[in-house]
This record gives sequence, C-alpha cells and structure tokens, in this order.
Amino acid sequence: MNSLKITNGRIITPSGIVNGSLNIEGGRIKSINEPFEAQTEINARNHYVSPGFVDIHTHGGGGSDFMDGTVQAFLTAGEMHSKHGTTTLLPTLLSAGFDETVNAINAFEMAKGVRYKGANLQGLHIEGPYFAPEQCGAQDTRYIKPPDKNEYKKILSLSKNILRWSAAPELPGIPEFAKILREAGILPSIAHSNADYEQVLEAFDEGFTHITHLYSAMSTVHRRNTMRYAGIVESAYLIDDMTVEIIADGVHLPQSLLEFVTKFKKRDKIALVTDSMRAAGMGDGESILGSLKNGQRVIVEEGVAKLPDRSAFAGSVATMDRLIRNIINLTNTSISEAVEMASTVPCNITGLKTKGKIECGLDADIVIFDDDINVKCTVINGETVFREGDI
Repeated sequence: MNSLKITNGRIITPSGIVNGSLNIEGGRIKSINEPFEAQTEINARNHYVSPGFVDIHTHGGGGSDFMDGTVQAFLTAGEMHSKHGTTTLLPTLLSAGFDETVNAINAFEMAKGVRYKGANLQGLHIEGPYFAPEQCGAQDTRYIKPPDKNEYKKILSLSKNILRWSAAPELPGIPEFAKILREAGILPSIAHSNADYEQVLEAFDEGFTHITHLYSAMSTVHRRNTMRYAGIVESAYLIDDMTVEIIADGVHLPQSLLEFVTKFKKRDKIALVTDSMRAAGMGDGESILGSLKNGQRVIVEEGVAKLPDRSAFAGSVATMDRLIRNIINLTNTSISEAVEMASTVPCNITGLKTKGKIECGLDADIVIFDDDINVKCTVINGETVFREGDI
C-alpha cells in the first residue's frame, strides 16, 4: 500500500492551521502529527499544506476545450489545472448542437477511466443551452432555446456522471426539467437568466439552490412601468441558503464587488470557480471558445478573454491559485477562508463527500503552496502529480 508523509508544513484543517506532518496511506488521509513510517517523504519547508482545489466550473485550459470532444482534450486541461493546485474538476460543456454535446459526453466517459497525472475528472457540468437569449453572454446564440424534454432526457441517459446543469429558471418547461434533474441527483443551477426575485424563490423551491457565476449574465434591479423589481443578484443575498460561485479574477468581478460578495454573503455559501476556457495557461493572443470546429473566436488581452468586439467576457483564463491569491489580497478574507471557498464549499455544493478537507479518512488530494499562493506540489489520491522548486 503506497504511503506518503508530508513534513514541516502549515496544515490547513477545518479547525485551524496546524504545524507538523500529514500522513497519507492508500490514497487516503491517515493522520496528522502521529508517528508514521512512509515509503515517500516530502518536506513542505514551512509552506502551506492545503486540501486540493475543486473547480466546479471550467471549460478547459492548456490549449484544449472540453467541447473538442476528444479524450486528450480532457487530459490536457486536467493536467494543466493540476499544476495550479486543482485536484478535482467538473468539466463544463457549453451551449452547442446535440451531436457535439454527445461527442463531448462520450469523450468524458472515456477520459474518466484513464490513469494520468492530472485532476480528477469527477463529473460533468452542463451549461446551457436552456437560457434567456438576452442574457446569453458569450454563449452561442445559435443554440440558445427553451428546454427540450426529448433532448435532455437523451443526454441524461448517456451518463450517470452529470453533477450539475445550469439553466434559466423562468423558461417554460423548467419545473419539470428541475424535477427530473433532482430525481437523478443532479444540481439545477441558475444561469444566463432574466428571472426576477419571485421567480428565483419558486426556482429555489424546485431545486435551483445555486447561482452560476454571480453577476455575469443575469438580472439585477430593473423597472417594469413604474415599479422596480429585484433580480437574481439581489436574490443571492435575500435567500440565505442560496449558494453562489464567483470568478475572482479581479476582472469579471472588480475589487469592490468581491468585497461586497464576501461582506454580505456567508463564505460557506461562496465557491471560487475559474470558468476557464482553452486559453488558460497559454498567454495572450487569439483563441476559440468552444470546440475547434464550431466554437467562437475570442481574443485574450492582458489575461482577459473577450469576444472580438469586446462586448462580453468569453470565460476566463484564470486558474484556482490566482483566484485564491486575489480573494485574499482584494478582500478581508483569510487564507483558511479562501481555501475553504476553493475546496470545501464546492464539494458541499456538488455533494462530493470524500474530498475538500484535510480530515482523516478523506481522499488524499493535497496542495502545497507558499505565502504568495505559488503552487509547489500537487498530490492526487496520494500520488504526487506535480512538484517543483524547493519542495
């Protein structure tokens, strides 16, 4: 049975930061600061030892998009993100034609069984195509439409690994869609929507307990005739148990909004997500959002992905380490709280019971990083997949 001991670390646990050693055996966390003889030892050199980051909304990275529909696309993106501390991710499929979506799902199912040095391909997040056209953002308008029961039931029959599906709750047919998702154990999530507060309340009762990329492509306070109505943004704060995800790259949400979210929403209801596309980890230049065959051309300028006319962001090129660095530097968020938002909270939202914390018996998905959140080592299921520098 493989065993690993990480010594001389500042271990981030649910009860606080503990100095010492973390013991791992058989891919699970065995103990903290207990005598242990391990086959392999890593000296953390007083760096932080953290639970691995869990990205529940990412479209790709390293030059690959999950909509490419190849096994290699999933592996390439997963390996790139693991170098930035992500140990588990939910590959996200955007609005596309039925055949293209099926190809991507089939590729995911094959990739999930491949042993490789990258993040766990835990389950799928389907984003679209059941959205409000007025809030499409960078989603391709050719595919936006109301729910199609025959279509989504066929998609659900293809995989038992769909964990969440983002949609606009005000569309016709959504209550039945949400009911079918919840019966299958799938999280319905509010996204790309013009819903008002009353519609969000109804959707919450129907199972829409999460909001995709808060502030992006959604309604806020608006007027109809002489009356003002609250939108999805306000609903996020009015409904205490509603969870949200934020792209804390400092661009999708500037410092003022990051401060607002973390001041008025409990941190155990906030998940950090990258919403990254294929250009993540690739630098500035031209890229494609979606598949190489049918995707949309985008430009990346100064670390920001945009549509060519600069009318909307086109996903992000962020990685999870960057998000943690930003949320700490730009808001009144501690290192332990930031790590919780990048690990524990995403797991709670998506029902992942064996990950997201450094706790005895849980999966040994571990990241070692320095005070500036530079990742030095990534361990997934007890195996070292990335290691550099002085570690």
